Amino acid sequence: MLINRFHKALIFLFTAIIAISCSQYEKVIKSDDVNLKFSKAFYYYNKGDFVKAGALFDQLAPLTRGTRKADSIFFYQAMTQYKLNDYIIAGHYFSNFTTLYENSKFIEEAAYMEAYCYYLQSPRPELDQTPTYQALDAFRLYMIKYPTSPRVTDCQRILKELNEKLMEKSYLSAKLYYYLNDYKASIVSFNNCLIEFPETKYREEIMFLLLKSKFMLASKSIQSKQTERYQDTVDEYYSFITEFPESKNKKEADDMYAVASKYIKDKDTVNELTDN
Repeated sequence: MLINRFHKALIFLFTAIIAISCSQYEKVIKSDDVNLKFSKAFYYYNKGDFVKAGALFDQLAPLTRGTRKADSIFFYQAMTQYKLNDYIIAGHYFSNFTTLYENSKFIEEAAYMEAYCYYLQSPRPELDQTPTYQALDAFRLYMIKYPTSPRVTDCQRILKELNEKLMEKSYLSAKLYYYLNDYKASIVSFNNCLIEFPETKYREEIMFLLLKSKFMLASKSIQSKQTERYQDTVDEYYSFITEFPESKNKKEADDMYAVASKYIKDKDTVNELTDN
């Protein structure tokens, strides 16, 4: 019985506190006192109540434009969106901040946060990578502008991570063409992947699938194009086997080479007989 009364008293107390707090917040929201809004916005921000802080910063932004407080308001307006996990809006705000307030004390942090917001928007490899490219550009620009920043090491780590994601995106796209039996497209994509990401961890598999794509394209080609395409297969075989002589796919590569080289040899023989 006493415990139930105690629980009821606590609930009543918390309800009263919340009601008073909401009432005070409503008064601040409706107030015309810019200084009061300013102090309360930072009070709520430091308290971790980013919804209330964000609403006040949004009110203050047009009221303080052109004043000494403008950059602080704009920066924390962006930070509240970041804290609320709205990285699209936050990134947009930070981007605008770096354009409007180049002399602000927050400029370096805003530049980093812009890049970081793009990074947090970067999706898994198989999806559109526009935010990834935005993050790469923003981090590179940050390192150019602030080469002595202690954040440079983190920037380099993130750049490596993002480049690996782009490499995997390129690799998956090429494989998709291969599995769809679009061998012309897979050949172009695998070649581009090797050119753009020569150190990729998938290099052996990409080179093998490139060889296989060329072989499959040749085997399905009309007769007038087969000799040239089987020759491409032979050339690709030599590139693959030279770089990966102990590959787990060596036997299959050898078999493709045997078929391709036999076709070329037989064709040459027929041509010689025809010429004679």
